[in-house]
Amino acid sequence: MSETSPPDRERVIELEGRPLDLRATLAPLGKMAARFTEGGWWTAVRTPQGAATVGISRLGRAQVMVRVWGVGSDWICARVEGWLGMADRPESFLTDHPLVKRIHHFNPGFRFGATGLVSEALWAAIVAQKVTGREAARSMGALVRKWGEQAPGPQVGVRLLPHPRRLASLGYYDLHPLGLERKRAVTLLRAAQWYDRIEKTADLPSRQARSFLEQLPGIGEWTSARTVAVSHGDADAVAVGDYHLKNVVAWHLTGRPRGTDEEMMDLLEPFRPHRGRVVRLLEKAGKAPQFGPRMPLRDFRYQ
Repeated sequence: MSETSPPDRERVIELEGRPLDLRATLAPLGKMAARFTEGGWWTAVRTPQGAATVGISRLGRAQVMVRVWGVGSDWICARVEGWLGMADRPESFLTDHPLVKRIHHFNPGFRFGATGLVSEALWAAIVAQKVTGREAARSMGALVRKWGEQAPGPQVGVRLLPHPRRLASLGYYDLHPLGLERKRAVTLLRAAQWYDRIEKTADLPSRQARSFLEQLPGIGEWTSARTVAVSHGDADAVAVGDYHLKNVVAWHLTGRPRGTDEEMMDLLEPFRPHRGRVVRLLEKAGKAPQFGPRMPLRDFRYQ
């Protein structure tokens, strides 16, 4: 791995005394093509101005160094504070709930970053529909390896996602060997076909962006919430319909090991507009008790 290629752009972000947990903030943004190394966090993205490779690392406690390669460098540097969650205001979240208050207190640097890249977040959410995290990661890795492109700048183990025109040209059957059954494959290909229109929702408020996305067949509340949490940094979005979240919320807020989506939303209502933040904080507290067999890993290649 080489990081010796000089960047096209560099920026030093002053944190101005605001805490920032770089890993906790950036990890949710990198479900598609990102990794942490000793040199920091690396990702490759396709911006409206073109491809870019991004490296983000700490400079002591008070600064963050951002290095960018590629024609999308200016676009990234103009928006990187959003990636770091600097527009997020976790300090505005106040609660008297003992557990939530304690977890929030011990995670002051956990922020909701916003990439401004809706399609990339949407593709990751589609691939993760109704499967385990391991299955989704396996399929995403295969997608990037098979049809992804070389990222600009240093070779740090990240690649660009497939160009939307390349992905849109495929048939759903082309995605079966990657572990995507017909329903998710068709939804993903349709999202690639709508790429330009989807990207325009980055300029809309989160609620309007979700409304637009949910007009696409195969995109529901769960997928749109997962998307805007990353693209818009929406700290209130909750992925209704998740296999585990309703149980995590019920367990930590009521002591019951199982819950429903309706109960989850009722329990989270007092935390508005930080419901998504509370869900992530509760996930840090651990899973709900497991009863019975876990969801098995499945092979969709021939379905």
